Amino acid sequence: MSKPMLSTKEALDFLLSAVRPIDCAETLMTIAANGRILAQDQASLLHVPPADNTQMDGYAVFASDCASGEALLRISQRIPAGHVPQALEPGTAARIFTGAMIPEGADAVVMQEQCQADGDFVMIRHQPKAGEWVRRQGEDIQAGATILKAGTRLRAQELGLAASVGLARLPVLRPPRVAVFFTGDELTMPGESLKPGAIYNSNRFTLTGLLQDLGCVVTDYGIVPDKLDATRDTLRRASQEHDLIITSGGVSVGEEDHIRPAVEAEGSLNMWQIAMKPGKPLAFGEVGKAFFMGLPGNPVSSFVTFLLFVRPFILRMQGVEKVTPAAYQVRADFDWLKPDRRNEFLRARVNAEGGLDLFANQSSGVLTSTVWGDGLIDLAPGQSIQKGELVRYIPFSSLM
Repeated sequence: MSKPMLSTKEALDFLLSAVRPIDCAETLMTIAANGRILAQDQASLLHVPPADNTQMDGYAVFASDCASGEALLRISQRIPAGHVPQALEPGTAARIFTGAMIPEGADAVVMQEQCQADGDFVMIRHQPKAGEWVRRQGEDIQAGATILKAGTRLRAQELGLAASVGLARLPVLRPPRVAVFFTGDELTMPGESLKPGAIYNSNRFTLTGLLQDLGCVVTDYGIVPDKLDATRDTLRRASQEHDLIITSGGVSVGEEDHIRPAVEAEGSLNMWQIAMKPGKPLAFGEVGKAFFMGLPGNPVSSFVTFLLFVRPFILRMQGVEKVTPAAYQVRADFDWLKPDRRNEFLRARVNAEGGLDLFANQSSGVLTSTVWGDGLIDLAPGQSIQKGELVRYIPFSSLM
Protein backbone atom coordinates (compact mmCIF):
# COMPACT_ATOMS: atom_id res chain seq x y z
CA MET A 1 0.00 0.00 0.00
CA SER A 2 1.44 3.34 -1.04
CA LYS A 3 2.10 6.04 1.56
CA PRO A 4 -0.15 9.11 1.57
CA MET A 5 1.29 12.17 -0.13
CA LEU A 6 2.85 14.82 2.11
CA SER A 7 1.30 18.26 2.34
CA THR A 8 3.47 21.14 1.12
CA LYS A 9 4.12 22.19 4.74
CA GLU A 10 5.05 18.66 5.80
CA ALA A 11 7.38 18.34 2.81
CA LEU A 12 9.12 21.67 3.46
CA ASP A 13 9.48 20.98 7.18
CA PHE A 14 11.02 17.61 6.36
CA LEU A 15 13.48 19.13 3.89
CA LEU A 16 14.59 21.89 6.23
CA SER A 17 15.04 19.46 9.12
CA ALA A 18 17.45 17.43 6.99
CA VAL A 19 19.75 20.33 6.06
CA ARG A 20 23.45 20.20 6.93
CA PRO A 21 24.65 23.82 6.90
CA ILE A 22 27.77 24.79 5.01
CA ASP A 23 30.41 25.87 7.53
CA CYS A 24 33.33 26.79 5.26
CA ALA A 25 33.94 30.56 5.10
CA GLU A 26 36.14 32.98 3.19
CA THR A 27 36.76 36.72 3.45
CA LEU A 28 35.92 39.04 0.55
CA MET A 29 36.20 42.74 -0.08
CA THR A 30 32.83 44.21 0.87
CA ILE A 31 32.26 45.53 -2.64
CA ALA A 32 32.64 41.97 -4.01
CA ALA A 33 30.28 40.26 -1.52
CA ASN A 34 26.95 40.97 -3.25
CA GLY A 35 24.62 37.97 -3.08
CA ARG A 36 26.79 36.04 -0.62
CA ILE A 37 25.74 34.82 2.84
CA LEU A 38 27.37 36.41 5.87
CA ALA A 39 29.30 33.91 7.99
CA GLN A 40 29.62 35.92 11.24
CA ASP A 41 27.81 38.76 13.00
CA GLN A 42 29.23 42.16 12.09
CA ALA A 43 29.51 45.12 14.51
CA SER A 44 29.89 48.80 13.75
CA LEU A 45 33.35 50.32 14.11
CA LEU A 46 31.94 53.77 14.86
CA HIS A 47 28.92 55.84 15.76
CA VAL A 48 26.56 56.76 12.90
CA PRO A 49 26.42 59.68 12.54
CA PRO A 50 29.99 60.00 13.90
CA ALA A 51 29.13 63.48 15.25
CA ASP A 52 26.07 65.70 15.59
CA ASN A 53 25.21 67.04 12.13
CA THR A 54 22.49 68.94 10.34
CA GLN A 55 19.61 67.49 8.35
CA MET A 56 19.08 70.75 6.44
CA ASP A 57 20.83 73.63 4.74
CA GLY A 58 20.36 76.60 7.04
CA TYR A 59 21.87 78.25 10.09
CA ALA A 60 23.17 76.67 13.29
CA VAL A 61 22.11 78.76 16.31
CA PHE A 62 21.52 78.86 20.03
CA ALA A 63 17.75 78.32 20.26
CA SER A 64 17.61 80.84 23.11
CA ASP A 65 19.01 83.57 20.81
CA CYS A 66 15.97 83.17 18.53
CA ALA A 67 13.19 83.17 21.12
CA SER A 68 11.70 86.42 19.78
CA GLY A 69 10.86 84.91 16.37
CA GLU A 70 12.78 87.70 14.60
CA ALA A 71 16.43 87.58 15.63
CA LEU A 72 19.15 89.42 13.73
CA LEU A 73 22.42 87.50 14.18
CA ARG A 74 25.91 87.94 12.83
CA ILE A 75 27.13 85.12 10.57
CA SER A 76 30.32 84.02 12.34
CA GLN A 77 31.39 81.10 10.12
CA ARG A 78 30.51 78.93 7.14
CA ILE A 79 30.42 75.13 7.62
CA PRO A 80 30.31 72.86 4.54
CA ALA A 81 30.03 69.09 4.98
CA GLY A 82 33.37 67.52 5.75
CA HIS A 83 34.78 70.55 7.57
CA VAL A 84 35.43 70.83 11.31
CA PRO A 85 33.70 73.95 12.71
CA GLN A 86 34.77 76.33 15.45
CA ALA A 87 32.69 76.66 18.61
CA LEU A 88 29.71 78.95 18.02
CA GLU A 89 29.78 82.31 19.78
CA PRO A 90 26.56 83.31 21.58
CA GLY A 91 24.56 85.86 19.60
CA THR A 92 25.85 84.58 16.25
CA ALA A 93 24.76 82.06 13.61
CA ALA A 94 26.78 79.67 11.47
CA ARG A 95 25.87 79.11 7.83
CA ILE A 96 25.67 75.31 7.60
CA PHE A 97 25.02 72.76 4.86
CA THR A 98 23.32 69.35 4.97
CA GLY A 99 25.49 66.72 6.64
CA ALA A 100 27.92 69.21 8.16
CA MET A 101 28.99 68.97 11.82
CA ILE A 102 27.08 71.06 14.33
CA PRO A 103 29.46 73.57 15.98
CA GLU A 104 30.02 73.24 19.71
CA GLY A 105 27.45 75.29 21.60
CA ALA A 106 24.77 75.32 18.88
CA ASP A 107 21.65 73.36 19.77
CA ALA A 108 19.38 73.91 16.76
CA VAL A 109 19.37 74.47 13.02
CA VAL A 110 16.94 76.83 11.29
CA MET A 111 16.26 75.90 7.66
CA GLN A 112 17.32 78.53 5.14
CA GLU A 113 13.74 79.09 3.98
CA GLN A 114 13.01 80.66 7.36
CA CYS A 115 16.02 82.97 7.21
CA GLN A 116 16.98 86.08 5.25
CA ALA A 117 20.69 86.76 4.84
CA ASP A 118 22.00 90.30 4.29
CA GLY A 119 25.76 90.56 4.05
CA ASP A 120 27.36 89.45 7.33
CA PHE A 121 24.00 89.17 9.10
CA VAL A 122 20.96 86.90 8.93
CA MET A 123 17.40 87.49 10.09
CA ILE A 124 16.01 84.33 11.75
CA ARG A 125 12.21 84.39 11.36
CA HIS A 126 11.49 81.31 13.44
CA GLN A 127 11.49 80.17 17.07
CA PRO A 128 13.48 76.91 16.95
CA LYS A 129 13.33 74.27 19.62
CA ALA A 130 16.49 72.73 20.99
CA GLY A 131 17.45 69.78 18.75
CA GLU A 132 15.54 71.00 15.70
CA TRP A 133 16.97 69.55 12.46
CA VAL A 134 19.94 68.09 14.37
CA ARG A 135 20.97 64.46 13.87
CA ARG A 136 22.64 63.32 17.09
CA GLN A 137 25.86 61.33 17.20
CA GLY A 138 25.06 57.61 17.11
CA GLU A 139 21.31 58.05 16.73
CA ASP A 140 21.30 55.56 13.85
CA ILE A 141 24.05 53.16 15.01
CA GLN A 142 26.10 53.01 18.19
CA ALA A 143 29.75 51.94 17.95
CA GLY A 144 30.00 48.22 18.76
CA ALA A 145 26.37 47.49 17.92
CA THR A 146 25.63 44.45 15.74
CA ILE A 147 24.49 45.73 12.34
CA LEU A 148 24.34 42.46 10.34
CA LYS A 149 23.65 38.96 11.61
CA ALA A 150 25.27 35.75 10.43
CA GLY A 151 23.08 34.12 7.81
CA THR A 152 22.15 37.43 6.19
CA ARG A 153 21.98 37.31 2.42
CA LEU A 154 23.95 40.37 1.38
CA ARG A 155 22.15 42.73 -0.96
CA ALA A 156 23.12 46.20 -2.13
CA GLN A 157 21.69 47.81 1.01
CA GLU A 158 23.60 45.47 3.36
CA LEU A 159 26.83 46.20 1.51
CA GLY A 160 26.15 49.93 1.80
CA LEU A 161 25.47 49.58 5.53
CA ALA A 162 28.69 47.64 6.07
CA ALA A 163 30.67 50.25 4.16
CA SER A 164 29.03 53.09 6.11
CA VAL A 165 30.56 51.82 9.36
CA GLY A 166 34.00 51.17 7.89
CA LEU A 167 33.85 47.43 7.18
CA ALA A 168 36.14 46.96 4.18
CA ARG A 169 36.00 43.13 4.21
CA LEU A 170 33.30 40.62 5.14
CA PRO A 171 33.40 36.91 6.06
CA VAL A 172 31.04 34.95 3.83
CA LEU A 173 30.15 31.30 3.44
CA ARG A 174 31.42 29.24 0.56
CA PRO A 175 28.70 29.19 -2.11
CA PRO A 176 26.78 25.93 -2.51
CA ARG A 177 28.16 23.60 -5.17
CA VAL A 178 25.23 22.24 -7.14
CA ALA A 179 25.25 19.65 -9.92
CA VAL A 180 22.39 19.51 -12.39
CA PHE A 181 21.42 17.05 -15.10
CA PHE A 182 18.34 16.38 -17.18
CA THR A 183 16.81 13.11 -18.31
CA GLY A 184 14.68 12.42 -21.33
CA ASP A 185 15.54 11.12 -24.78
CA GLU A 186 13.09 13.67 -26.18
CA LEU A 187 15.18 16.61 -24.99
CA THR A 188 17.02 18.74 -27.53
CA MET A 189 19.16 21.83 -27.05
CA PRO A 190 18.21 25.14 -28.70
CA GLY A 191 20.17 25.54 -31.91
CA GLU A 192 19.78 21.88 -32.82
CA SER A 193 17.16 20.67 -35.27
CA LEU A 194 13.96 19.54 -33.58
CA LYS A 195 13.15 15.96 -34.59
CA PRO A 196 9.60 14.55 -34.44
CA GLY A 197 8.58 13.93 -30.84
CA ALA A 198 11.42 16.05 -29.46
CA ILE A 199 11.21 19.21 -27.32
CA TYR A 200 13.72 21.89 -26.44
CA ASN A 201 15.21 21.59 -22.95
CA SER A 202 13.88 24.75 -21.31
CA ASN A 203 14.39 23.41 -17.77
CA ARG A 204 18.16 23.46 -18.23
CA PHE A 205 18.03 27.22 -18.69
CA THR A 206 15.38 27.92 -16.06
CA LEU A 207 17.00 25.91 -13.27
CA THR A 208 20.54 27.03 -14.03
CA GLY A 209 19.39 30.65 -13.96
CA LEU A 210 17.55 30.18 -10.66
CA LEU A 211 20.62 28.54 -9.10
CA GLN A 212 22.90 31.30 -10.31
CA ASP A 213 20.51 33.87 -8.83
CA LEU A 214 21.01 32.14 -5.47
CA GLY A 215 24.79 32.44 -5.81
CA CYS A 216 25.40 28.73 -6.41
CA VAL A 217 28.40 27.34 -8.28
CA VAL A 218 26.70 25.17 -10.89
CA THR A 219 28.10 22.13 -12.70
CA ASP A 220 25.88 21.21 -15.64
CA TYR A 221 26.11 17.54 -16.67
CA GLY A 222 23.68 18.17 -19.51
CA ILE A 223 21.16 15.71 -20.89
CA VAL A 224 21.57 12.12 -19.64
CA PRO A 225 20.12 9.23 -21.69
CA ASP A 226 17.02 7.50 -20.35
CA LYS A 227 19.03 4.50 -19.14
CA LEU A 228 19.47 3.28 -15.57
CA ASP A 229 23.23 2.75 -15.85
CA ALA A 230 23.77 6.23 -17.36
CA THR A 231 21.71 7.81 -14.60
CA ARG A 232 23.59 5.92 -11.88
CA ASP A 233 26.95 6.85 -13.36
CA THR A 234 26.06 10.54 -13.47
CA LEU A 235 24.79 10.46 -9.89
CA ARG A 236 28.06 8.88 -8.70
CA ARG A 237 30.19 11.46 -10.47
CA ALA A 238 28.04 14.38 -9.33
CA SER A 239 28.05 13.26 -5.70
CA GLN A 240 31.82 13.47 -5.33
CA GLU A 241 32.33 17.25 -5.25
CA HIS A 242 28.90 18.78 -4.77
CA ASP A 243 26.61 19.68 -1.88
CA LEU A 244 23.43 19.10 -3.86
CA ILE A 245 22.39 17.25 -7.01
CA ILE A 246 19.30 18.44 -8.88
CA THR A 247 17.65 16.56 -11.70
CA SER A 248 14.69 17.38 -13.87
CA GLY A 249 12.51 14.67 -15.35
CA GLY A 250 12.38 10.95 -14.76
CA VAL A 251 10.81 11.17 -11.29
CA SER A 252 7.43 9.74 -12.18
CA VAL A 253 6.62 6.04 -12.15
CA GLY A 254 6.87 5.11 -15.83
CA GLU A 255 9.11 2.42 -17.29
CA GLU A 256 11.45 5.10 -18.68
CA ASP A 257 11.69 7.00 -15.38
CA HIS A 258 15.00 5.86 -13.91
CA ILE A 259 15.69 8.46 -11.22
CA ARG A 260 14.08 6.60 -8.35
CA PRO A 261 15.81 3.23 -8.85
CA ALA A 262 19.11 5.00 -9.60
CA VAL A 263 19.03 7.05 -6.40
CA GLU A 264 17.97 4.04 -4.33
CA ALA A 265 20.84 2.03 -5.84
CA GLU A 266 23.48 4.73 -5.23
CA GLY A 267 22.12 6.21 -2.00
CA SER A 268 18.78 6.67 -0.30
CA LEU A 269 15.44 8.20 -1.22
CA ASN A 270 13.62 9.76 1.73
CA MET A 271 10.71 11.62 0.15
CA TRP A 272 8.76 11.11 -3.01
CA GLN A 273 5.38 12.73 -3.66
CA ILE A 274 3.72 15.94 -2.49
CA ALA A 275 0.02 16.80 -2.56
CA MET A 276 0.47 19.87 -4.74
CA LYS A 277 -0.39 21.02 -8.24
CA PRO A 278 1.70 21.59 -10.28
CA GLY A 279 4.61 19.49 -9.05
CA LYS A 280 3.34 16.29 -7.42
CA PRO A 281 6.47 14.20 -8.09
CA LEU A 282 9.35 15.67 -6.03
CA ALA A 283 12.12 13.35 -4.90
CA PHE A 284 14.54 13.98 -2.03
CA GLY A 285 17.38 11.84 -0.76
CA GLU A 286 21.14 11.52 -0.52
CA VAL A 287 23.84 10.13 -2.78
CA GLY A 288 27.18 9.85 -1.04
CA LYS A 289 27.77 13.11 0.84
CA ALA A 290 25.50 15.09 -1.48
CA PHE A 291 21.82 15.79 -1.08
CA PHE A 292 19.58 14.89 -4.00
CA MET A 293 16.44 16.64 -5.25
CA GLY A 294 14.58 15.35 -8.28
CA LEU A 295 12.19 17.83 -9.86
CA PRO A 296 9.36 17.10 -12.30
CA GLY A 297 10.01 17.38 -16.01
CA ASN A 298 7.05 19.62 -16.85
CA PRO A 299 8.50 23.15 -17.02
CA VAL A 300 6.00 24.91 -14.75
CA SER A 301 6.14 22.06 -12.22
CA SER A 302 9.92 22.26 -12.20
CA PHE A 303 9.84 26.05 -11.79
CA VAL A 304 7.28 26.05 -8.97
CA THR A 305 8.84 23.20 -7.00
CA PHE A 306 12.23 24.90 -7.21
CA LEU A 307 10.83 28.15 -5.80
CA LEU A 308 8.86 26.48 -3.01
CA PHE A 309 11.31 23.77 -1.94
CA VAL A 310 14.77 23.97 -3.51
CA ARG A 311 15.24 27.70 -2.86
CA PRO A 312 14.52 27.53 0.90
CA PHE A 313 16.63 24.35 1.17
CA ILE A 314 19.63 26.06 -0.42
CA LEU A 315 19.19 29.19 1.69
CA ARG A 316 19.00 27.12 4.88
CA MET A 317 22.18 25.29 3.81
CA GLN A 318 23.83 28.70 3.94
CA GLY A 319 22.52 29.51 7.41
CA VAL A 320 19.63 31.74 6.39
CA GLU A 321 16.92 31.44 9.05
CA LYS A 322 14.08 33.32 7.36
CA VAL A 323 13.28 31.28 4.27
CA THR A 324 9.50 31.71 4.23
CA PRO A 325 8.50 34.02 1.36
CA ALA A 326 6.39 37.10 1.99
CA ALA A 327 2.70 36.50 1.18
CA TYR A 328 -0.19 38.93 0.98
CA GLN A 329 -3.98 38.89 0.99
CA VAL A 330 -5.02 40.20 -2.43
CA ARG A 331 -8.46 40.45 -4.06
CA ALA A 332 -9.19 37.88 -6.78
CA ASP A 333 -10.81 39.43 -9.86
CA PHE A 334 -11.89 36.04 -11.23
CA ASP A 335 -13.80 32.88 -10.31
CA TRP A 336 -12.09 29.53 -9.70
CA LEU A 337 -14.87 27.03 -9.14
CA LYS A 338 -13.07 23.72 -9.76
CA PRO A 339 -11.04 23.12 -6.61
CA ASP A 340 -8.49 20.32 -6.52
CA ARG A 341 -7.87 17.95 -3.61
CA ARG A 342 -4.23 19.07 -3.69
CA ASN A 343 -2.63 22.38 -2.72
CA GLU A 344 -2.77 24.40 -5.95
CA PHE A 345 -0.40 27.18 -7.00
CA LEU A 346 -2.03 29.31 -9.67
CA ARG A 347 -0.07 31.74 -11.83
CA ALA A 348 -1.52 35.23 -11.58
CA ARG A 349 -0.57 38.88 -11.75
CA VAL A 350 -1.65 42.11 -10.10
CA ASN A 351 -3.79 44.31 -12.35
CA ALA A 352 -4.07 48.10 -12.49
CA GLU A 353 -6.93 48.06 -9.95
CA GLY A 354 -4.87 46.18 -7.36
CA GLY A 355 -6.65 42.86 -7.85
CA LEU A 356 -5.40 39.60 -9.31
CA ASP A 357 -5.93 38.34 -12.84
CA LEU A 358 -5.51 34.65 -13.57
CA PHE A 359 -3.57 33.23 -16.50
CA ALA A 360 -6.10 31.47 -18.72
CA ASN A 361 -4.23 28.16 -19.06
CA GLN A 362 -2.95 26.70 -15.76
CA SER A 363 -1.42 23.60 -17.35
CA SER A 364 1.95 22.51 -15.97
CA GLY A 365 3.44 22.66 -19.45
CA VAL A 366 2.57 26.28 -20.21
CA LEU A 367 5.78 28.16 -19.42
CA THR A 368 4.31 31.41 -20.74
CA SER A 369 2.25 31.58 -17.53
CA THR A 370 5.46 32.12 -15.52
CA VAL A 371 6.51 35.03 -17.72
CA TRP A 372 3.05 36.62 -17.90
CA GLY A 373 2.45 36.22 -14.17
CA ASP A 374 4.19 37.99 -11.32
CA GLY A 375 3.37 35.51 -8.57
CA LEU A 376 1.52 32.46 -7.29
CA ILE A 377 -1.87 32.11 -5.60
CA ASP A 378 -1.52 29.57 -2.79
CA LEU A 379 -4.82 27.73 -2.82
CA ALA A 380 -5.54 25.24 -0.03
CA PRO A 381 -6.82 21.76 -0.95
CA GLY A 382 -10.51 21.87 -1.88
CA GLN A 383 -10.61 25.68 -1.92
CA SER A 384 -12.57 27.49 -4.62
CA ILE A 385 -12.49 31.22 -5.35
CA GLN A 386 -15.32 33.59 -6.04
CA LYS A 387 -14.61 36.94 -7.62
CA GLY A 388 -13.95 39.59 -4.96
CA GLU A 389 -12.59 37.19 -2.33
CA LEU A 390 -9.17 37.69 -0.77
CA VAL A 391 -6.60 35.01 -1.57
CA ARG A 392 -3.07 34.26 -0.38
CA TYR A 393 -0.66 35.64 -2.98
CA ILE A 394 3.10 35.06 -3.10
CA PRO A 395 4.89 37.42 -5.51
CA PHE A 396 7.79 36.02 -7.52
CA SER A 397 9.90 38.87 -6.11
CA SER A 398 9.82 37.15 -2.70
CA LEU A 399 10.63 33.75 -4.20
CA MET A 400 13.76 34.68 -6.16
